[in-house]
Amino acid sequence: MGIKALLAKPFASYIKRKVEKESRDALLLQQNWFNQIIGSAQNTSFGKDHHFSEIDTYEAFKKNVPIRDYEGLKPYIDKIVAGGYDILWPGRPLYFAKTSGTTSGVKYIPISKESIGFHINSARNALLLYIAETSKVNFVDGKLIFLSGSPIMEKKHGVFVGRLSGIVNHHVPAYLRKNQMPSYATNCMEDWEEKVSKITDETLAEDMTLISGIPPWVQMYFDLIKSRTGKAIKDVFPNFNLFVYGGVNFEPYRAKIEESIGKKIDTIETYPASEGFIAYQDSQHADGLLLLANNGIFYEFIPVHEFYNETPTRISLAEVELKVNYVLILNTNAGLYGYNIGDTVKFVSLSPYRIKVTGRIKHYISAFGEHVIGEEVEAALLSVANNQGVSIIEFTVAPQVNPPEGGLPYHEWFVSFERLPVDLNQFAKEVDEAMQQKNIYYNDLIVGNILQGLKIRVLPPDAFINFMKLEGKLGGQNKVPRLSNDRKIVDRLV
Repeated sequence: MGIKALLAKPFASYIKRKVEKESRDALLLQQNWFNQIIGSAQNTSFGKDHHFSEIDTYEAFKKNVPIRDYEGLKPYIDKIVAGGYDILWPGRPLYFAKTSGTTSGVKYIPISKESIGFHINSARNALLLYIAETSKVNFVDGKLIFLSGSPIMEKKHGVFVGRLSGIVNHHVPAYLRKNQMPSYATNCMEDWEEKVSKITDETLAEDMTLISGIPPWVQMYFDLIKSRTGKAIKDVFPNFNLFVYGGVNFEPYRAKIEESIGKKIDTIETYPASEGFIAYQDSQHADGLLLLANNGIFYEFIPVHEFYNETPTRISLAEVELKVNYVLILNTNAGLYGYNIGDTVKFVSLSPYRIKVTGRIKHYISAFGEHVIGEEVEAALLSVANNQGVSIIEFTVAPQVNPPEGGLPYHEWFVSFERLPVDLNQFAKEVDEAMQQKNIYYNDLIVGNILQGLKIRVLPPDAFINFMKLEGKLGGQNKVPRLSNDRKIVDRLV
C-alpha cells in the first residue's frame, strides 16, 4: 500500500463524519444558505431589482423572485459577460462554464470564487466516502483517468471561459496530478475520436485503477481497447475496479459496459452541473444520491405535474415528499436565483435526503396528454431487456402522430441493440405492457384506442455515435436525449 492510500483512510473517516453531520443538519444548513445567499446579493443589480433587502422569509422570496430558466436570466448574464460588475453576485465571476443551449446558443454559467470549491471537493468527497465504507483504497496509488472536455480556456473581459470538466481539471489536487491520465496535450484535443485514440495509446501500458466519464463515451474507449488488443478490459487493466460516472442513468449502459470489462466492478454515481454540484452516491448499499445540503445552494422543488401551471406549488427541502417527481430549482452562491436547471428528481429517502434523477422537464412525450418521462421509458425497456437477455447500446423515443402507413398514432422507439431480441414483435409488446404499468395516462390512451402499442425501429450499432458526430456533440459531457415531444431529433437520426 502506497503513502497516498495510507493517508486516504483517516481522511476518509473524517470526511464521512463531517458529511453525516451535514446530512442530519440539512434543513438548518439550507436555511443558513438561504440567508447567506440573499444577504450577500442585496447590493447586486438582481438583488436591487428583486428587493432582496426586504426579503426575510422564504415566502417573501417566492413573491419577489419568479422561476426562470437560462433565457430568463440571460439579460443579467449578458451584462456580466460584457464586463459588468455586481450584476448577479458581488464582483465578477471566477469562471464562466460554457455549455450549449437550444434557443440561446452558447450558455455562460457563472462560477464564483465562493462556489468553485464545492465543485472540486464534492467529487473528492464521493471517493472518500467510498473508501470509508468499503476500505478499498489501493486505487489511489494507480492511474486515474477522467474522460472529459478540453481544459483549454479563453477569456472574456478578464473571466476565464471553458467547459465545466475543463475548469475542474485545473483544480485537480497536486497529489493526484502524477496519477492523472491522459496527458494535458491529449486532453486538449477537440476531435473526440482522435482524442480517444490518443488516450488509448497513452493508457494501454498503464496500471489503470479508476476510470471516470459519461458511460457512452467510456464505452467508445473500451471498444477501441478491445479492437486493438482482442482482450476484455479486466485483462488489459487487471487492477481497474472503480468506475465513476454522471450525467446519465447508468442502467441502460450497464450490461454492455460490464460485458466489455469482463466482470462486475464498483461504481459511484455523481450529479455535477455547471450550476453547482448537487448530489453524489454516498453508499454502495443505499438507494439514490445524497443531496448536498451544504454546497452553496438553496434548493426549491416544483411538482412536475404543476410545472406549467400559472402558479405552481413551490416548496423548500423541508416540505418534500417521497416518490414525487419534482422539477429542481436552484439558488446559488454564484448568482442564480429561482433557476430551473431543467432536471427532474424524486426523493427515495428523507433521512438522509437522497434523490434519483428521473429525467429532463423538456424531455418528455405528451403529444396526447400522457406525459411520459425518461425514468419510465428506461425502466420499461430495461426490465424487458434484462428478462430476455437483450443488450441495449442506445435509444431514444418520439411520438408518431400521423403514421405514414395509416392507423392510430403511437410512440416510436429507435433502438441500437448489442444483442437483438429473438422475437422483436414480442419484445415490443412486453415493453409496451411495461410502459402501461409505469404510466397510467399512457395505459388509458392504449385502452381507449387513442394510441396503438409502441413500435421499435432497429438502428445500426453505430447510429447514435454517427448522429452525435454530425451534430458536433461527440464525446465530452454531451448526451443523447431519451425523449422528444416532436420528431426533430429522430428525423435527423434516420
